[in-house]
Amino acid sequence: MNVTAPRLDRATLLRLYPALADLPPARLERLLQPAALFQLPAGACVFSEHQPCTGFPLLLDGSIKVVKQASSGRELLLYRVSPGGSCIISSSCLLGHTDYNARGIAETPLSLLALPVGEFGRLLVDHAPFRDFVFHLFSERIGELMQLVEEVAFARLDQRLAKLILARQADTLSITHQQLADELGSVREIVSRLLKGFAAQGLVSLGREQLTVTDRDGLNKLAAV
Repeated sequence: MNVTAPRLDRATLLRLYPALADLPPARLERLLQPAALFQLPAGACVFSEHQPCTGFPLLLDGSIKVVKQASSGRELLLYRVSPGGSCIISSSCLLGHTDYNARGIAETPLSLLALPVGEFGRLLVDHAPFRDFVFHLFSERIGELMQLVEEVAFARLDQRLAKLILARQADTLSITHQQLADELGSVREIVSRLLKGFAAQGLVSLGREQLTVTDRDGLNKLAAV
């Protein structure tokens, strides 16, 4: 994270992160120092495996995907971070004094505020709304990750692919077979074969880097099997 962003309006921060609303004005002003504000382009690495965590990210705009990469190069999407949320791997690293064990990638251009390590620790100790925010995130993310483990372990890949397509909540997706494979922790060839099967059943139609849902009910039935 090396591109400094313009100064942030405190109203924007408090709208997205109301847990900070009760902080004394002077303390809140310290959090808004220009050196803690960043803008990153799409595709930029927000954090990498084996890298120390240097701050707690509060996302103001854009989307971060957090992925785990195997030694073979295959990746599995763990979760996404959207504005108003944050990254439990970051908080886990800060609490446990460990390095990152996954990668964070900017899916879109993004803006974020990085709380310094010391300020993160102080807020956990003396500001209950922030502490509740952090541990509520833990609860939500652990539930999501348990669901991911269950799907990877027990669900067929065609079911997971159907669910992934439906989760986008759009009839036409601008996405490659490789991107779908990355999100599923699979390989492009297998996903391409499944998509061709979906197309043969009339569930989707395929174009260049594009997929159109043609039978949403049919995909729902497949996802629910």
